[in-house]
Amino acid sequence: MAILPIVTYNDQVLRTKASSIEENSEDLQQLIDDMFHTMYNSNGVGLAAPQIGKGVRLFVMDADPMTEDLDDEEDLGAMVFINPEIKSTSGEEIKMEEGCLSIPDVRDDVARPQLVEVTYKDRHFNEKTQLFKGFVSRVVQHENDHLNGVLFVDYLSAFRRRLHRSQLKKIQKGVFEADYPLAEKNTSTV
Repeated sequence: MAILPIVTYNDQVLRTKASSIEENSEDLQQLIDDMFHTMYNSNGVGLAAPQIGKGVRLFVMDADPMTEDLDDEEDLGAMVFINPEIKSTSGEEIKMEEGCLSIPDVRDDVARPQLVEVTYKDRHFNEKTQLFKGFVSRVVQHENDHLNGVLFVDYLSAFRRRLHRSQLKKIQKGVFEADYPLAEKNTSTV
């Protein structure tokens, strides 16, 4: 398994809608293993393929480390979402602080619906429909946004984005470090 470098803020792959995955393959299974390895190495709870420079509709997650002390959250373990599609969202919109491996050290409150129903294929290409709630719902929505070229900072008001402007510019220019490998920036287009 390899630890892959994380693509950071303003890289074009993070703003492009990802393509569907048509079939299972050894390469896909290796990519899934590498994504889990990268996510755990980076202390993340989710990782979408665009975050490692792959424009395909795939994300992995393991929210258990964040939910183990919450009474109303079930442990789901490591999960793979291939070609996920959000069928519905419902429940109260809950504000909670979010961050992103592609936007190191930038955190802010984002309101998201409490429940999300998703149709997806699992690691073995079995089709599933599942309802997620609470923190896990938030992770699913955040990672699914990556597959549509949306970042959590897009939900912030203009004022809140301005508060993060200097950090975002440093990340955009590649003059920022993280505790995990980052993809090299092509500074000629920044």
